[in-house]
Amino acid sequence: MGRSEHNASDIPEVPIWRKSSYSGASGGNCLEFAAGHENVPVRDSKDPRGPVLLLSTSAWTEFVGWVAGGGTRGPEGPGTW
Repeated sequence: MGRSEHNASDIPEVPIWRKSSYSGASGGNCLEFAAGHENVPVRDSKDPRGPVLLLSTSAWTEFVGWVAGGGTRGPEGPGTW
C-alpha cells in the first residue's frame, strides 16, 4: 500500500478535512481525510495538528473498501493491515 507520513504543513494547499457522519458530535475514534489532492491526506480527528498520512488514491480506495467490508481481513489474511 502506498503511504507516507507528513505533517499538515507539508501539504501545499490548505485541505478541507472531512470525517464520517458516523463519528457523531463527540468525534469518537475517527479519521479525517481531504479529497481533491494527488495523494489523499489522512489524520486522526482527535489530533488535528498531528501527523498526516498521505495515501495514494489506489491505497485509499482499497482502505475504504476494506472498512466498508467490515475491516476484518487485509489482502493477505486477517490482521495484515
